[in-house]
Amino acid sequence: MRMQVEPVAEAVVMEVEDQVTATGTPPLVDKDLVAQLVGDAQRLGLSVEGEGGLLAQLTKLVLESALEGEMTAHLGYDKHERVEGSDNARNGTRSKTVLTKAGPVEIAVPRDRAGSFEPVVVAKRQRRLGAIEDVVLSLSARGLTHGDIAAHLADVYGSEVSKTTISTITDKVLDSMGEWQNRPLDPVYPVVFIDAIHV
Repeated sequence: MRMQVEPVAEAVVMEVEDQVTATGTPPLVDKDLVAQLVGDAQRLGLSVEGEGGLLAQLTKLVLESALEGEMTAHLGYDKHERVEGSDNARNGTRSKTVLTKAGPVEIAVPRDRAGSFEPVVVAKRQRRLGAIEDVVLSLSARGLTHGDIAAHLADVYGSEVSKTTISTITDKVLDSMGEWQNRPLDPVYPVVFIDAIHV
């Protein structure tokens, strides 16, 4: 029997059920838990999307948990464990804001005393997760100026991205684009052209 949930939560449950039907594999997160989270967010007046919304909070928790897992793997022992003879230990966290699809998210990145921890999930000096770069490249390919792209990102994600940052992102692909445009072409390409209503 399906539990009674708010309309948005009901839509989320249906989407999860569709995913299970389409792929044949259950999702990693229990659909009732998702429905409860969305329902609780609605009752508290918290939006599902946007800065500070449910998705941003879940993104924060997932990223921080992954970073803690990386730190545990790096040190070789769990948080709050005492290990004799270890020359490295956890040394608190530092705050960092990353731009995600869910908007800007402030995360706590763990540090170690030796300074040898190199996170992979959110690398050092990384401020944007890959999806934002894809959006910038897509908008640039459609002919938007850097100013238009910055304004669009501010409207959609609620985060300021400088024109210089946008330029840096687009410049990363210019070399690859130049190579592709200047690649050697075959002398002849076979083409079949059909101009008819019925074939």
